[in-house]
Amino acid sequence: MDELTNEREGRRRSQLNYEALERIPIPEGLETRLSAKIDEWEQEEKGRNNESHPSLLEDGRVVTELDSVKPQKAQHRVLLPRALRYTAVAASFALVFGVGYHLLSDDSIINLAEQDTYQDPKLAQQEAERALNLLAYNLNKGMGHLEKAKALSDKTENTLNKQLKVLKRYETDNH
Repeated sequence: MDELTNEREGRRRSQLNYEALERIPIPEGLETRLSAKIDEWEQEEKGRNNESHPSLLEDGRVVTELDSVKPQKAQHRVLLPRALRYTAVAASFALVFGVGYHLLSDDSIINLAEQDTYQDPKLAQQEAERALNLLAYNLNKGMGHLEKAKALSDKTENTLNKQLKVLKRYETDNH
């Protein structure tokens, strides 16, 4: 109930208070200045449009350019017939498939993949040796870390075994 009252009060406040507006004094000459300004704007618009004076019909009605404009019907987007749309889609797929098939079946691409990197066998041997030496170096470095880890694991296992032996002796002595 309170919401409805608040809504009505809000609408009433938003409406113009015509009585208060009528009490506001209007400055002298305002009406003539407004009429003159409106006439000036009208003349400017007529000048911009290069419009002749409105013509009078026999019955006394005034005809302007706007009266002579016929209303236009809304234009609707014309869609292609359904068969033509499907044909266009099929042609697009055929084009994409054809270009892809041509590119994938091109022998020059396959030959480049099968081709040796080096034409000179001595240069190829040097590069292979360099790559294998790099691999061996990195494997040895990894094995060094593995040996350190194995030594630590062995040390931990020995300590654990010693502690288990002490625990077993303790259990046998107390039972």
